[in-house]
Amino acid sequence: MYMRHTHFSKTERFELSVLLKKGYSAREIGLALRKHHSSVSRETIRGRVCGIYDPRKAHHKAVVRRQASKYQGMKVRERPFLEQIVRQGLEAGWTPEQIAGRLREAHRGHTIISAKGIYKWVYSVYGQSWSRYLPSRQYRQKRRRKKKTKKALIPNRIFIEKRPIGAAHRSRRRHFEGDALGVPKGTPETLVGAVDRASRYFLAIKIARLRYAIEGYRALLAPIAVRSFTLDNGVENVRYEALGVATYFCHPYRSWEKPTIENTFQRLRRWIPKKAKLKDYSGEEIRAIVERMNRTPRKCLKYRTPQEVFEGSRLIFNHSGCCI
Repeated sequence: MYMRHTHFSKTERFELSVLLKKGYSAREIGLALRKHHSSVSRETIRGRVCGIYDPRKAHHKAVVRRQASKYQGMKVRERPFLEQIVRQGLEAGWTPEQIAGRLREAHRGHTIISAKGIYKWVYSVYGQSWSRYLPSRQYRQKRRRKKKTKKALIPNRIFIEKRPIGAAHRSRRRHFEGDALGVPKGTPETLVGAVDRASRYFLAIKIARLRYAIEGYRALLAPIAVRSFTLDNGVENVRYEALGVATYFCHPYRSWEKPTIENTFQRLRRWIPKKAKLKDYSGEEIRAIVERMNRTPRKCLKYRTPQEVFEGSRLIFNHSGCCI
């Protein structure tokens, strides 16, 4: 039977009360009102007064809940200072969840506004012009992996099981993962990146061809006392020993064994789409994108930025509650 996915009306609540008094079950009432039995059960529990379902009180509670829900969207509008903070965060590329989490940390755990409340403001007539700053929610489909012949190209490789505990458990900084960004076929220029597993601190540089990947990694990691480096089994990593760093490899065809760099590249796609050509991006533009990513708070870091965690610095806020 067709079930209506709508809120209970006042009339339906009175009908529900009558059927309950007659001893009907939630499933039988659901069939009569054309609603799912779980919706009937929730409504029965919410509308109880002293253990008995009261349709008048239940309807009043529902109205209050709806008003409170709608007010969340107005909470930003009614507080100019809060609206300014939300606008600054969105303009900086932060998600509503990151803005809300950052405010909570700045006010010692007190929730100032929820992410849901910010979304409601953005989707309202007051914040629609700021919706263009929201990141895309579309997910890429997984590419079908072509079968490849097994080739033992990388000499003396050590797999990730033998990595230090600090790298495996993300408990120590300066354990990096590295990879090359995928580019459209026939495009020589590409980008190599390295990301710290513990802090998610990201480094990237553009290279002329994939075969220069090791040179790119050396340029990125030279100023840092790297403890370990994790790579995949791509042919560009054959000369890994030239890095002079303890290097470990994922098992063949298991890219998920280096999830930090994969996730970071997925975030990078927000500014460099999948079909974009890197010749259209200067080195200065890429550095600006990387710096923006490192200065964006992350939920997995308790809303601290990768740069703050990597450098071991504390949260710094200005008088309006935004990060300096």
